[in-house]
Amino acid sequence: MKTTVDIADALAAQAKEIAARDGTTLRALLEAGLRLVIEQRSSQPRFRLRDASLGGRGLRPEIRDADWEGVRDLIYRGRGS
Repeated sequence: MKTTVDIADALAAQAKEIAARDGTTLRALLEAGLRLVIEQRSSQPRFRLRDASLGGRGLRPEIRDADWEGVRDLIYRGRGS
């Protein structure tokens, strides 16, 4: 497959130098790099956020459609404010 990749000039120059030094092509070097990244990322376990819910039934009815002022009033209700 042919595709166009836009990379920084300095990175491209380094890659070309390495390819020439190793007697390979830029294409082969890029493919090897992509294979390494794909292998690393596919072998790492994906982060999974634990379920920290308290087993409730969702938002309380008086909060469900409230704006910030309504939520704030409920928080401070009975606390002297």
